[in-house]
Amino acid sequence: MVAPHVIPLTPAADPPELAAAKAALRQSALLARGALDPAGAGEALAEVILAACPPPPGAIIGGFWPMGAEIDVLPVLRRLGEAGHPLALPVTPPRGKPLEFRAWRFGEALVPGRFGTSIPEAGEIVRPDWLLLPLLAFDRRGARLGYGGGYYDRTLAGLPGARGIGVAYAAQEVPAVPTGDHDFSLFGIATEAGFIATGPASPERS
Repeated sequence: MVAPHVIPLTPAADPPELAAAKAALRQSALLARGALDPAGAGEALAEVILAACPPPPGAIIGGFWPMGAEIDVLPVLRRLGEAGHPLALPVTPPRGKPLEFRAWRFGEALVPGRFGTSIPEAGEIVRPDWLLLPLLAFDRRGARLGYGGGYYDRTLAGLPGARGIGVAYAAQEVPAVPTGDHDFSLFGIATEAGFIATGPASPERS
């Protein structure tokens, strides 16, 4: 059973007007996502990723253990692991630092992490080449609204060349996500309904 979502919804290093816009969208996005029907979405997401945006051979996959109402990425992680890709799950550090990724395989023990996450009990710290990112909302530019800690933006900034792919329900798309100078756009968005290519990940400069 997935853990309840307890990540604090506080903005990170944004001007007041932008922080307020993000906070308002987070609240509405959380409510909207919680009302979605998850039946079959995880398997459909796996089919989309493997068909439309598969990682290159040998790529280290940075995934995550889904929480609350997040779309289920476990089916695609399992299939990537079976195909020979090394898997890793994020360990959340103190605020202000990037995520660390700990090597993990299905069947290995997980323990509680920060903010209700589940993390590998043991495992080498590795550098992922290809990341799946949870989110609350996205737009067609590849802008992602996260939970407010800024962890994935700092992580992508420190992983030049790595591809970040947001994973979400198709219904989590919005016309425009408010963004600032520290927000990274994604290589693409994968949903249960298809893949949206948005280009190489780079900081948003609006």
